[in-house]
Amino acid sequence: MGVATARPQEECHTSDSIELRIRIGFHRFTQFILDEQWTALREYCRHRGILLVGDIPIYVAYDSADVWANRNLFHLDAQGQRVCVAGVPPDYFSKTGQLRGNPLYRWAALKKSQFDWWKGRMRVNLRRFDALRLDHFIGFRHYWEVPAGARTAQHGRYVRVPAEVFFDSLRNHFGTLPFLAEDLGVVTHEIHQLRTRLGLPGMRILQFAFDDPKGSDYLPHRFVRDTVVYSGTHDNDTIVGWLSQKAPRDKAAAVRHRATRSRALDYVGGATKDVHWEFIRLALGSIADTAIFPMQDILGLGADARMNTPATVAGNWRWRLASGSLREKEAIRMRSLCETYERIPRA
Repeated sequence: MGVATARPQEECHTSDSIELRIRIGFHRFTQFILDEQWTALREYCRHRGILLVGDIPIYVAYDSADVWANRNLFHLDAQGQRVCVAGVPPDYFSKTGQLRGNPLYRWAALKKSQFDWWKGRMRVNLRRFDALRLDHFIGFRHYWEVPAGARTAQHGRYVRVPAEVFFDSLRNHFGTLPFLAEDLGVVTHEIHQLRTRLGLPGMRILQFAFDDPKGSDYLPHRFVRDTVVYSGTHDNDTIVGWLSQKAPRDKAAAVRHRATRSRALDYVGGATKDVHWEFIRLALGSIADTAIFPMQDILGLGADARMNTPATVAGNWRWRLASGSLREKEAIRMRSLCETYERIPRA
């Protein structure tokens, strides 16, 4: 009887092991192919003087291999459940904040290990890219901690991060830090000091430049050279979609909406035809060292091509650049503007 009952369990265990090996093998194979193809792409770009900029999300997913294999580095209980999660307090995008749900780092444990996990993560990405955009740069100084199980990110607290020790450790390991700081959100003097100390360029988003009637540091005439200017990011509507948005029903909000739109159009000379090109011109003509544009803005697409709406779950990250969408006329116009504003590298 003992042998008879053990055999089915053994067979079941073997079957599960085979299925897991197949699934693991599939993901290993796809990652191998990705690495092989990406290496070829980077080599192709390098021969043509094209640099690739990657993005480092500050957090990783709860169901990721990183969390599974390094539980001591994250705020998890004995059962591996999240104790607290990542979020963003109420801001421009959401009145209730953004509840991201990612497990938070135990920075004391990371520091004790000489930040080896972060160094490994950076090492892989620096093999694939020439520069890295540090997502949510503010979170490397202090982060918004929300209790696990909360329905919104409104009720949380800021927790300090040993930023100087962390970045000094990276610099000692890698030498130069080819990073861009996504310094958006509630940017304090401390954040400016940290970015300046590290010598990292900050970001300016043109769509954020016209909300305040008293003016904003996002206005191009207030830029400094050590800046990366974007017409908009993946979290914004497209330029055409942004300027075409209907006014909110709330009267006060509608007044602010119309005033923002009016200031934006006045800044580009009142143009409404090909207005996306006027904003591209605005960015390229600024003194910012680097200008970046979503492909949707180069093509002049509307709100239906928006990439992501923060604080929402469904319907995001679906836009794709279809084959043949980028025509010669866009390439010619972009080159002409880059030549006009001396953004073509000299031979």
